[in-house]
Amino acid sequence: QVQVEESGGGLVQAGDSLILSCFASGCFSTGCARAWFRTQPGKRREWVAGINWSTGATDYALSVKGRFFIVRDNAKNAIYLQMNRLKEDDTARYVCAASAHSYCRDCRTSSEFEFWGQGTQVTVST
Repeated sequence: QVQVEESGGGLVQAGDSLILSCFASGCFSTGCARAWFRTQPGKRREWVAGINWSTGATDYALSVKGRFFIVRDNAKNAIYLQMNRLKEDDTARYVCAASAHSYCRDCRTSSEFEFWGQGTQVTVST
């Protein structure tokens, strides 16, 4: 059983940076593919970014591309979401999801991920 835990959310001002962490325990030695999703009040859950653990390939939603980056720490079986130039629209609860597999066919799809964290709130003020 994989357990996912996020941390690092908080209240920041527009233009600031923030780093979210996602730790997954119980992954096979080959690692767990991972993704970040976010939810905003009144909106559907949105995929933000993902990493294919087996290849290291990352992918980002257009809304965050060039501002958000995933950094992987193999030793800690963790990923970090580096969020730069934050905007008010980035305000959301960010949830990390993990797959039991190191590879995801489509890392943008929530159905690829069996294990989900509780999420961490990011609030960006203007």
